[in-house]
Amino acid sequence: MDMAKFQINYLGCGSATPTERHLPSCQVIDFRDRLFMIDCGEGAQLQLRRMHLKFSRLSHIFISHLHGDHFLGLPGLLSTLALHSVDSSVTVHTFPEGIEILRRLMRMFCHDTSFALHYEPVDPAGGLVLDERSFTVRAFPLYHRVPCVGYVFEEKPKERHLRGDMIRFLNIPVSRIKDIKAGADYLAPDGRLWLNSELTTDPDPAMSYAYCSDTRFDMRVAEAVRGVDTVYHESTYLSDWEHKAAPRGHSTAAQAGMIAEAAGARRLVLGHYSKSYDDDSLFAREAATTFSGEIIAAREGLRIDLL
Repeated sequence: MDMAKFQINYLGCGSATPTERHLPSCQVIDFRDRLFMIDCGEGAQLQLRRMHLKFSRLSHIFISHLHGDHFLGLPGLLSTLALHSVDSSVTVHTFPEGIEILRRLMRMFCHDTSFALHYEPVDPAGGLVLDERSFTVRAFPLYHRVPCVGYVFEEKPKERHLRGDMIRFLNIPVSRIKDIKAGADYLAPDGRLWLNSELTTDPDPAMSYAYCSDTRFDMRVAEAVRGVDTVYHESTYLSDWEHKAAPRGHSTAAQAGMIAEAAGARRLVLGHYSKSYDDDSLFAREAATTFSGEIIAAREGLRIDLL
């Protein structure tokens, strides 16, 4: 297992319908060689193969809302997992209505599965969704035409780095190393107290990633993702169609930049492009008028390493 991997894989970057340029929404986070999928539009499983992401490593699937371009690839993916005898456990996180839909479809098309399929309901109001040893996933409300949530994936604080020279100099027992990494001081046999700052250096920063799916412009989103390192925010339109964005529950690239700037993000990733545009660089150019950090216009096949 790669203990230093936090990679975002972009499988689908388009909006409502597939086009020759873009597929519907789907992303996969590779965290220490375990795969966590966010949304599952049509074509997701083909993109998994094209990007050489192993089905057997997929453990959790997080659905933002129940519009087809974020959900309709999921029944086919689950059926494929069953056909290929994937001996693993997959948990789908979605609204209760989505769970009922999936259960009916699986009963109809896939009576037997070789993997353990679990469902976990997501509260549209948000909250903690997954709490593991090294990272957490929480949901937060978005503002679309139907109930919708975004997700924040965040590493837990990392251990401090030991100063090998001091550990050897003081001949510190192995039994004390774990506590010292966690921030404890060390009382030597001669009675001297060595401060943790003398024995360690600062830990690597904990990285975080926010997925802001379909939403109209709303500063509550910035509050929900404040302090996140990398923010993905939908940018369905450019400002020339801002009058269409809010009624349809979407944002412009400039508005995505405003959210990322207000949240204090270091990096903004754009996606969910309307099929009306044929030059994705326009989205990054517009977002640069409202966001001062790094901007990436997502495309299918893109990989971003957060560490």
